[in-house]
Amino acid sequence: MTQLSMTVNGQPVSHDVEDNMLLVTYLRETLALTGTHIGCDTSQCGACVIHINGASAKSCTVLAVQAEGKDITTIEGIASGDKLHPMQQAFHEQHGLQCGYCTPGMVMSAIELVETNPTLSEQDIREGLEGNICRCTGYHNIVKAVQTGAQDMRKA
Repeated sequence: MTQLSMTVNGQPVSHDVEDNMLLVTYLRETLALTGTHIGCDTSQCGACVIHINGASAKSCTVLAVQAEGKDITTIEGIASGDKLHPMQQAFHEQHGLQCGYCTPGMVMSAIELVETNPTLSEQDIREGLEGNICRCTGYHNIVKAVQTGAQDMRKA
């Protein structure tokens, strides 16, 4: 067991964890932050994307102990109270989801994508989301949602 301390969604947390515990497991089972999904266990789908120190990461590929001292943001940490993050709101308005399983990872990936390049083309968005798989849609509405989210993030 290793003592682990980090900041998750703005709150300091500290727990003893097994050295081989994945960060996604820590978030879901220890902190009960179940918005971060486990989709494939092979880092192919992107359902588990979170932000570590502001950068997107697939939490199924990171050991919890590797997040020691880091600032973690999950899908639960991006809204302001009852007000959705502009990217969340855009996914809702543009119907960028169907079953919703991939949506948390898509939203988290899209936020970093927009933060690093606020003037994204449709092709930039499609390439930027390549590590996120949606098994329900044809991605058209997801791309529209990211475009709308980008506009709204620039306004905010």
